[in-house]
Amino acid sequence: MYTEEGDFDPSFNCLIYPALTELDGRLAKVALLGTAERNAILVGTAASLLEAIRRKVSRLLVLELNAARVSGSLAAEDSAGRWTEFLQRSSQESYWYSLAEHYPTLMPRLEKVIGGRLVAAAELGRRFATNRGRFGALGEEFAAADQELLRVSFGEGDSHRGGRSVALVEVSAGTIVYKPRSLGVDRALDRFLENLFGTLSQAERIRVPAVLPCGTYGWSEFVRHRYCESPAELRAYYTRLGHWLALARLFGTTDLHAENLIACGPVPVVIDCETLFTPNQVVKPQGLGDAVDRAAALLAGTVLSSGLLPGRSTGLGWRGADISAGGALPGEQPDMQAPRIVDAGTDLARLAMGPVPPLAALNIPAPAPDLGRYWPDLLQGFEELTQRLQDLDRAGSLAGSLGVFADVDIRAVLRSTEIYAELGRMLWHPVSLHDEPAAVRHACDLLAKQAEFAAAAPSDPAVIAGEVADLLDGDIPFFTTTPTAGWLRGPRDTSWGEQHDVLAAALGRWRAADLPVEREVIQASLVCAYINDGFMSDVPRLPAVRPVANDLDRRRQRLAAEIVQRLVSTAIRGDDGTATWIAPVLNVTGWSVQPLSPDGYSGAPGVALLLAGYQGEVRAGRATPVAGVAELLAATVAGMRATEQYRTARRRAGDQLRPEPPGRYVGLGSQIWCWLQLGSSGAVSPEEALHHALSIAELLPEALAEATESDLLSGRAGAIVTLLDLARRTQDGRWCDLAIGAGERLVELSLLDAGRARWPSELQPAGLGGFGHGATGIGWALALLADATGRTDFAALAEAAFGYEETLWDPAGGSWRDAREESGVATAWCHGATGIGLASADLIARRLTGNTDHLSTVRRAAEACWSLGMGWNHTVCHGDLGCWELLHRAFLLDAGPAGLDEQAVTAAIVSSIEAHGPVSGLARAAFCPGLMPGLGGVAYQLLRMDPRSDLPSLLLPS
Repeated sequence: MYTEEGDFDPSFNCLIYPALTELDGRLAKVALLGTAERNAILVGTAASLLEAIRRKVSRLLVLELNAARVSGSLAAEDSAGRWTEFLQRSSQESYWYSLAEHYPTLMPRLEKVIGGRLVAAAELGRRFATNRGRFGALGEEFAAADQELLRVSFGEGDSHRGGRSVALVEVSAGTIVYKPRSLGVDRALDRFLENLFGTLSQAERIRVPAVLPCGTYGWSEFVRHRYCESPAELRAYYTRLGHWLALARLFGTTDLHAENLIACGPVPVVIDCETLFTPNQVVKPQGLGDAVDRAAALLAGTVLSSGLLPGRSTGLGWRGADISAGGALPGEQPDMQAPRIVDAGTDLARLAMGPVPPLAALNIPAPAPDLGRYWPDLLQGFEELTQRLQDLDRAGSLAGSLGVFADVDIRAVLRSTEIYAELGRMLWHPVSLHDEPAAVRHACDLLAKQAEFAAAAPSDPAVIAGEVADLLDGDIPFFTTTPTAGWLRGPRDTSWGEQHDVLAAALGRWRAADLPVEREVIQASLVCAYINDGFMSDVPRLPAVRPVANDLDRRRQRLAAEIVQRLVSTAIRGDDGTATWIAPVLNVTGWSVQPLSPDGYSGAPGVALLLAGYQGEVRAGRATPVAGVAELLAATVAGMRATEQYRTARRRAGDQLRPEPPGRYVGLGSQIWCWLQLGSSGAVSPEEALHHALSIAELLPEALAEATESDLLSGRAGAIVTLLDLARRTQDGRWCDLAIGAGERLVELSLLDAGRARWPSELQPAGLGGFGHGATGIGWALALLADATGRTDFAALAEAAFGYEETLWDPAGGSWRDAREESGVATAWCHGATGIGLASADLIARRLTGNTDHLSTVRRAAEACWSLGMGWNHTVCHGDLGCWELLHRAFLLDAGPAGLDEQAVTAAIVSSIEAHGPVSGLARAAFCPGLMPGLGGVAYQLLRMDPRSDLPSLLLPS
């Protein structure tokens, strides 16, 4: 989770002092509340009000400050003086009421925000005084009846229902938590766990905080975070996290994110279980084909929806963030951006986007936990408690034990808090405050539009109006029900959904779940905890295998056939003739477990290329026939067509779609290349392939304008290669012109230092090396652009990029350093020696360089791949089959490692796959059909090992 910093901070005392005076009067009537305690509540309320107001009106005040500067109404002589003058002006109550002409609803809405928090604070004071002698239920230290309230911190979470929020309350004996909602579900879950785990103490099992329920509110134990002190404690922690996962699957829990779980040594404590049961919602068709809809529905019914497993958000405000209870690893989160004030202290202050730091993740059981090492413990915990629950179900006691939840209040999160937060900011924008009716209409339209695609989101206009009304008052809308009711009570006395037995529905889904699929999802989600593609924790190399060189062709073909057969048997098929798979997928936000994406790197088009290539090799007698390949290829291509039809329909309807990245592996360039290759292979007609490619290419200008990366994988360099390909095929000069524009933008963005060039990345502002993400790939694309256009500036910048890469060479390590890491070298295609060597080999083959250093680069890269890069996994992107590609090209240039030949390399790889099975570079045991990071690419390269094969390279797609 993230926090915003550095916004406008004028004096709002004129707005909050009257409310605080009123609150003081109300608290004075609470007979059992002392003077110091009243003051503590007043101080906490003042801080809460200041923060709430600051977030809502900072943008407006910046606008008014600039208007005052432009109009000349500020009399001070210098900029700092005018800033001070404006602060003094805005600290007068009369100033705020003078804004009514331009912002007629500003003051009434601020008064509601302030009044709601005033009522909430008074409630806390009365409730504390009433329950002062009962806090012993939260721990022995609180048993004394004379606990004094010392401090209150409101806003520990979102505000709901009139400004009410969770608060931390410091008393004489320590800290307790005030929750302005029913804690019946917390008490019920505690009882359920006691029955489930029998004689085990709370220190030996999962638990929830002790609670003191008081009807519509309650008090809870404050759980303190503690790191595990040994590997044994860490194993216990992740085993117990697996227990929570098993229960989340049983209950249908959602929203189990990092803020709702605290690591207390070896015990993961769920501190907020209000979404324990979520009413089942049917997944709505996405318009991408029946297979994708089936896959999405299957995923929605798995533990992935619990929020506990790692996953990357795709929402605008949280793009790429992993906020899961089982992930949210430090150092593996992107720098998020939020509005903040620039040049504060002057009358030139303005809003700009700036980075916001992540909050401390209290779900983390160690400073840098190695998830790869402990994930088997999590899976074991999931399986052992699932078995226990199945035994109870067979004995007929599980359904009865769930009855403890029948009549407790539970919460349903129908839209993400992120969506509400973004809409809330919009509704407090000065434009919205100027014309609130128009802003309300727009907000209602947006929520209604979202309901067309999101299964759980309400579409009833009355409910949507209630949601927007809450947002106008500064609250996050809140929906509740009871498991026996099912229908939801919403904001402003609205309701949504139909009556049904939530407990019976959850139990039915649990009984019908596919456990093998659940295990695959759990295993596959591990990679999502890590932000870099291909990166995994420090897993050991695969055990060495003695290479066997005899009968290599037959063995190689058999291994490829087995992978393709697995693709045939695991495909999810739709009634409309489409097909897809569920797997870890790399997109612009990072890794996520989902139906395959429309990209070539790890998506469905890449699998289509494999299947088309396999068919061609079978026809040529170089591969073993596998039943069902032709039908599966047709179904995969049908899914690609459905994606294009969906995109076209949305554009024709005038819907504004977020621009996709332009890259060659992730993004539009990837999709164009895949269609063109399918046309060349005969999987589709050349005419259809070009039609789709050109239709996608029309999106490239906008994609390039909005691109955030410069690299080959997803950025501008990747688009250049695609555009040059289109220009050659179509003889249409506009594609070359667009490529030149992208190249000129790379010139502008380059960071030059002593004749060396690098490019900033969102994840690495100082620049990256390597082919997929860094300088070598960008330089390679610029070299191709220079050759196509005759532009010497592009050629010079390409050489400068290669010069930067050379600064990362580590003679002691025998390879190039990975700029993402403080130490260590890399051999992968994306970041290391494989891609660096391939770029140099390709430039030599194309005769685009007279620089003899490139041959040295190939030789060093080949040696690094053979000595350092083999034996980790078998993938194309960062495994043995990528190393094979470089070594193959190095041998052609007589630059391979001494004493080694291509047959020995092939024998080593084939023998390793036979011994260990094909191993992807992700979570190892997870099935990934993707071309670059998964088993699809393994099969593809096994086919290309045949010297007669004419399949195009995946690693140099040009």
